[in-house]
Amino acid sequence: MSKIRAGSVLAAFLAASCFAQNPNYQPDPEWRAPTQAQARENPLAARPELAAGGRKLFVRNCAECHGRDGAGLEKIHSADLQLPVVQQESDGALFWKITNGNAKRGMPSFSKIPELQRWQIVLYLRTLKNQAESGPAAKSQPPTAAFQSAAALTSCFLISTPIRIP
Repeated sequence: MSKIRAGSVLAAFLAASCFAQNPNYQPDPEWRAPTQAQARENPLAARPELAAGGRKLFVRNCAECHGRDGAGLEKIHSADLQLPVVQQESDGALFWKITNGNAKRGMPSFSKIPELQRWQIVLYLRTLKNQAESGPAAKSQPPTAAFQSAAALTSCFLISTPIRIP
């Protein structure tokens, strides 16, 4: 009896996760980062191992609306962060959007998260690109492969103290 119940719960969860994604996401054409913000480069770009900390920040701050896999939630019309339209944004534009939010679409500002941690989130968002490029089957898997090997070499940490960026 408990096996049947567990199977039913699992089936309901899988069905809900399929319908929860937001494959019809359309970006707000008016929500564009200023040219200067778009041109900003991620100061952590040469440190891909820090994406593991970005994942922790994403789960803590973003997954409630964007889902743990970044596919967005259709019910609240949140962005599918795996889509090419999102992945084609510059690091600076993604950073600006995280920092400023979009009240019109319900995206809060995350300017209270320290700057380097917001850049870590951008690093993590780039790991979602691999999921989008791999097709629909890849979307069902959590986007960890892109930084898993780097995370194994270093501890998964969040930047909480100043670091020197060359």
